[in-house]
Amino acid sequence: MIYFTADHHFGHKNIIRHCNRPFGTADVMDEALIANWNGTVRRNDDVYILGDFTMRPTVEAHEYVSRLNGRKYFIRGNHDRFLNDYELYKSDFVWVKDYHVLRTEGHRFVLFHFPILEWDQYFRGAIHLYGHVHNNESSAKLLEGMKGLAFNVGVDVTGFRPVSIEEVLQWAAAA
Repeated sequence: MIYFTADHHFGHKNIIRHCNRPFGTADVMDEALIANWNGTVRRNDDVYILGDFTMRPTVEAHEYVSRLNGRKYFIRGNHDRFLNDYELYKSDFVWVKDYHVLRTEGHRFVLFHFPILEWDQYFRGAIHLYGHVHNNESSAKLLEGMKGLAFNVGVDVTGFRPVSIEEVLQWAAAA
């Protein structure tokens, strides 16, 4: 199975207030995010993380990653500074990139942390998955002009869990 997710912000207490997350503390949020991930993703599933995993230091980032099921592929977000010193833990991820085009099951998925107006094969049905904008109203207004098959896979809009490729394809079919 293939899953997509973004914007966990593990260990970031201010994200609770910023995004109106239903958690009392960062520790409670972290444990809920980990439980939701592991309740969804199995050990051999592929998970594409579209950035903003954590703002915590490298060792703490590794501790979060090591608790999560699946083979992890990482698209850098603007808050992923832990990756600057991640050489020691590079085996945590299959790869780390800024942008990726995934071709699978007869579909093309353009994976980037940020929402973009047009993407590779936009006019031929390619699906763009992103994070970054969380669930705030000002971002929603900016995104009103986006057309095509573009979907936010950030945890703030996906029930605080990764979403499967089947779910994404259902969204695309309904768009």
